[in-house]
Amino acid sequence: MIARNDAYIYGALGILGILGPIFFPNYTLSIAYLWMMVLMASTWDTLGGQTGYNSLGNITFFGVGMYISAIVQVSFFYEGGVGEYTSAMGSIKPVFTESQYFIGLGLGILAAGVVSVLMALVFSSFMFGLRGPYFAIGSLGLAIATAEITITINYVGGASGISMPLFPGDIEFRSTFFYILCFVFAVAAHFLLRWLYSTQFGLAINAIRDDEDKAEAMGIPTLKYKRIGWTIAAFFMGCIGAVAGNMAGFIDKEVAYPIPTFGIFMVAMVLLGGKGTLWGPVLGAILFHVIKETTWTYLLNLQWVALGLILIVNIVYFQQGIMGWLQSKYPESFGIAIDASREGANVKSGETI
Repeated sequence: MIARNDAYIYGALGILGILGPIFFPNYTLSIAYLWMMVLMASTWDTLGGQTGYNSLGNITFFGVGMYISAIVQVSFFYEGGVGEYTSAMGSIKPVFTESQYFIGLGLGILAAGVVSVLMALVFSSFMFGLRGPYFAIGSLGLAIATAEITITINYVGGASGISMPLFPGDIEFRSTFFYILCFVFAVAAHFLLRWLYSTQFGLAINAIRDDEDKAEAMGIPTLKYKRIGWTIAAFFMGCIGAVAGNMAGFIDKEVAYPIPTFGIFMVAMVLLGGKGTLWGPVLGAILFHVIKETTWTYLLNLQWVALGLILIVNIVYFQQGIMGWLQSKYPESFGIAIDASREGANVKSGETI
């Protein structure tokens, strides 16, 4: 059941999502990237905030999704195959019909999500043997290794990259089409996570975050729930990676595995908004994206300085994030009841925000 405050937020975000491209047509792709960042932050928090496993390697699935989608889109409708398509260094420009493009894109997005899930299941068999900073570093190493291996595979263009099939429509419709995809995936991820957090899954992963050893002692299959959380993130990251690759029109190591940017941004957004909350990643992603775009426009030479200062202030003085601070300041507004008998020392469990 959606609370009144949530209904207001959904209404405002719905208006932004539907009317944004209409009122701000010149910023359609920028708003599309905003929804992409909302998805990245929300899915990262499933493992990083709700479960307590800070992953720096979720960007792995983003890049894998791009390449899997490219392989499917090209190989299904080009007789020469992906190897010939990429070996000519861009000299071969096959024309895909409108139906071929959209069917290939749909199959590519689906394949990107499925392959990313399979990778998450394989990697989780040994990655979840690590905890704390070791898991974070291990997941980062996974992303770096995947990126380096990718550029050695000539079949997908190696270090030269691969051009994506051309969109069969005018430039205005192209922007709107990819905007809709980003918005739909962000909404789907949000409501799936909202539902999951209200079930036994939410209780289990929060128990893992609080004390994994005790959770295991209570009979909770911790590996199972950690795998579920990571595969959900992997699926959506793979799908949105496929969309992002087509939005860019060209993919290579830097585009597919932006570890210094999106790989760090998704963590920073969650920290800004508040880890372990439903709305924190959404709020953090929106604020972070607005600040990033504003500093890029007006403080080009100081953009990274401004973003760095935000991270420092956030981590040193504001670790609970915006939602965490609001919950502690105005608990009644979030359905959290204060136990007066203990003078506010304890908080009775309420609805997860």
